[in-house]
Amino acid sequence: MEYKQLWRDDFLKEICAFANAQGGRMYIGIDDRGKVVGLADAHKLQEDIPNKIVQKLGIVCTINLLSQNELPYLEIIVEPSIAPIAYNGSYFIRSGATKQELTGSALEEFLLRKRGRTWDSVPQPYFQMSDLDEASIRLFKNHAKRGQRMTESELEVGNAELMDKLHLVEGSYMKRAAALLFHADPEKYITGACVKIGFFNSRNELLYQDMVQGSLFQQVEQTMNLLTTKYSKAYIRYEGIQRIDEQPFPTSALREAVLNAIIHKDYSSFTPIQIRVYDDKLMMWNTAVLPVGWTADTLLQKHGSHPHNPEIASAFFRAGDVEAWGQGIERIKEACVTYGCPSPEWQYDGGVWTIFHNKPIERNAGDPIIETTSTDISTSEGTLDSMQKSMQKSMQKSMQKILDLIIQSPQITLKELAESLGMTRNGVDKNIKKMKTLGLIRRVGPDKGGHWEVLISQQ
Repeated sequence: MEYKQLWRDDFLKEICAFANAQGGRMYIGIDDRGKVVGLADAHKLQEDIPNKIVQKLGIVCTINLLSQNELPYLEIIVEPSIAPIAYNGSYFIRSGATKQELTGSALEEFLLRKRGRTWDSVPQPYFQMSDLDEASIRLFKNHAKRGQRMTESELEVGNAELMDKLHLVEGSYMKRAAALLFHADPEKYITGACVKIGFFNSRNELLYQDMVQGSLFQQVEQTMNLLTTKYSKAYIRYEGIQRIDEQPFPTSALREAVLNAIIHKDYSSFTPIQIRVYDDKLMMWNTAVLPVGWTADTLLQKHGSHPHNPEIASAFFRAGDVEAWGQGIERIKEACVTYGCPSPEWQYDGGVWTIFHNKPIERNAGDPIIETTSTDISTSEGTLDSMQKSMQKSMQKSMQKILDLIIQSPQITLKELAESLGMTRNGVDKNIKKMKTLGLIRRVGPDKGGHWEVLISQQ
């Protein structure tokens, strides 16, 4: 509702905003406190305002002449419009208690939805069936079989029939969702369709970063692989000779957050999803657009499923990766509480922030927290050649063996490490330098008489 003491033609913007949202009521002759102050020309305005609304907005509103204590005032009832309504060529919408002018991608999204379309359902020119990435299709089929959302017979079909079953074809064109889901390089068609990950120190300085590209299905796998290996600082403890790794937050919750970001992102913004990793937290941001009238508080309450990209959401649902009941945030919170780490925070600031805080660690003396680093970012379908992966895994295993020996004997020398591991002195030295760079270890004191220290974190 809006209260106005006097009528001004500029209030037609408010009526336009009501019509483009869920409708509303405007009262003329009532002050901001809700007190009726009366309207001198109420009868004349009751005749003039409907004409102005029709001429400027093209809609019909109900105008009621009311009174209180012999003070007349007007009630304008605005119904929600199926079609988009413009005022002098501009589009306004009511969001909460404010009026907003729609521009850019927000205006495009609004016009599409008013016409029963969404951004991801629009045909993508020049994207053909022959451009589909077979690795992404195999990845989808493997997930769909495991999730049992599609039958064997539904999946054992050609690409054209599969795209049709997923409703990703319109006439002779493929939809934007198909290009994002099943092209090896969707940025060829949609700029910014990728994920940026960076590790920052306590001074907010970027130490290292990665760019995750490929189809959306591959982006989920690669992002999770990086976050749980290269960017994860796991708590490592020993029970006897058994080594136990404990992640800072539950992998299931992190995967749900990654899926939410990729599925609900506003791809018309041309901005990558951004993930900032710190020693004590992880911050994930994407340019999501909340449904009309929603706030960050709405996200945290029970709500229905309102995907910004329903075609993309449907494909991930068919793959068994997500549910369709708007319960993603609830599952993330429950997983974190069960795991023993704080519930994440959500903020809305031109996009949605999801902020994870590390699980508090109760350490025994000598128990380290180390960065379980791996440069292997292959997906389940494989994205790196076998020789490169073999070299990477070999270095990772060597560093782990060196770390285990240092934990057992902090005074161990490079020569003793080389002899114990059957490596050359140069080979050990190369791994040590890498481990120092990653913040796993440091040397305390001179080469002779000093010792190695396993670092808790890198500043």
